[in-house]
Amino acid sequence: MGLKIAILGAGNIGGALLGGIVKSHLAEPQDVVATDAREERRRELEEIWKVRVLPTSDNRQAVAGRDVVILAVKPNIVPKVLEEIRDVIKQDQILLSVAAAVPISFIESVLGKRMPVFRAMPNIPVLVEEGATAVAGNQFTTPEQRKIIERIFGALGCVVFVDESQLDAVTALSGSGPAYIYTVIEALIDGGKKMGLSQEVATRLTEQTVLGAAKLVRETKLHPAVLRDEVTTPGGTTIAALHELEKHGLRSMLISAVETATQRSKEIREQIVQDFSKQATAPAASNSHRSGSAKRSTKARAKKRQR
Repeated sequence: MGLKIAILGAGNIGGALLGGIVKSHLAEPQDVVATDAREERRRELEEIWKVRVLPTSDNRQAVAGRDVVILAVKPNIVPKVLEEIRDVIKQDQILLSVAAAVPISFIESVLGKRMPVFRAMPNIPVLVEEGATAVAGNQFTTPEQRKIIERIFGALGCVVFVDESQLDAVTALSGSGPAYIYTVIEALIDGGKKMGLSQEVATRLTEQTVLGAAKLVRETKLHPAVLRDEVTTPGGTTIAALHELEKHGLRSMLISAVETATQRSKEIREQIVQDFSKQATAPAASNSHRSGSAKRSTKARAKKRQR
């Protein structure tokens, strides 16, 4: 495609995006630049992917002249980075943010430009190219630009487009979801060990069982209940085990987990926006206070001279 891409923040997710972009030939290594604060990390990525990786002090240099700018920094430093690049980034560039919980409206307000902005929620399996990513875009994005974003995340797993209002639910389902599955995997391994299997055998069988079950859902497109019925015979071991799971409320617990995490995501998002707003108004309030103090001081000196 011949794109020029900048990745600001080459941590776990940023590094995975970098690898996906290079491997999928969305951009050639010489057309990709990243930034990271850690010298060791910069050397590592340069050696693996043959791209330029600059210190974060060079964010402005990295952004200049790029077709796509990927913001992969932690949410708390998003305002600082946006302010750094605000007068360098152009309206014909694409900004893609993977900073969790930072809304598009905030990014737009800091940049002050009518430019295409995408916000994505990838999950940790992008590190092994089996990620699940949901993306939302603002009103200035085009179908062609969506295809570019789809190719970036498509190289790392599956990608879907949603309204931004749905990203809290996405965070709760696929963002936090791996933790739920890891808990299930751990419990199944322990169950195997309790029944006499070795750690190695129980782990190998469990990981392949989870992987295979997920692959069947994806490739057959059948409802999980249909697939479950195919392995549930009357009076057999599976129905006995399923009855035990239902008795202890496994389904209800997982549904409630997604519901609770969605609500928590909304709370975190609202808190982040609130904190950003305070940071934005603090300097103005401080300057106003100093200005007022200066005026009072000037008036006092004037009165003193009159006396």
